[in-house]
Amino acid sequence: MNIDPRLQRIVAAQPHPLLFATISGAHLYGFPSPDSDFDLRGAHVLPLERVVGLELRDETLEDSRVIEGLEMDIVSHDVRKFFGLLLKKNGYVLEQLHSPLVVATTPEHAEARSIARACVTRHHSHHYFGFAETQWKLFEKERPRRVKPSLYVYRVLLTGIHLMRTGEVEANLVTLNAGFGLPYIPELVARKLAGPEQGTLDDADVEFHASEYERLRGQLQATHDASNLPESVDDGTRRALDDLLVRIRIQTPRA
Repeated sequence: MNIDPRLQRIVAAQPHPLLFATISGAHLYGFPSPDSDFDLRGAHVLPLERVVGLELRDETLEDSRVIEGLEMDIVSHDVRKFFGLLLKKNGYVLEQLHSPLVVATTPEHAEARSIARACVTRHHSHHYFGFAETQWKLFEKERPRRVKPSLYVYRVLLTGIHLMRTGEVEANLVTLNAGFGLPYIPELVARKLAGPEQGTLDDADVEFHASEYERLRGQLQATHDASNLPESVDDGTRRALDDLLVRIRIQTPRA
């Protein structure tokens, strides 16, 4: 994916220096529609004087609006919060940190990615179980049932299974399915990309997808049970993140 120069200008205009900024959402997952918004995610660095006082503001920054003609959904966390989420088995921040759709980066971003590999544990599966269940409930309650939530369900489950097997973060459904070989995924992706007129499912399809949802949930549980990933993050990894955080904070110019 070529990065739109407008995204780089939007990143440059953020109120605090950024450790990194990447694209998430449908663009990362491999099925953006022509009208998909841009989910920009990152970690910003609050200046030292903003984090040593009694009140901590701007730990999370959110902005959803049209900027330079692009529909944007921007979320960033201060590096301390972001690193804390890495240690809490949060799949969202893992995917944001490892997204190949990089709008802005730093040497410390690369260092954080390297350390984050040791933050992956067997219990990250719980994140993907929960996310898949949320998306499945959304899919079930809608009338007519849309293709988009079903794709999110499959994306989440395959990402979780792949993570448990390999310890590697892969969020692109098309890339994942090259290994899983689920024959219905290309058609679902094509229908999502074709637009709203192709974006709904017949009732006859729902029973099949329900059985696949349960099958893949079982596969995620099985890969969790068999995984060689550690149970928890070790002290050395925590110290490495702490050291990186201190260096980032000290190096950041005063406001």
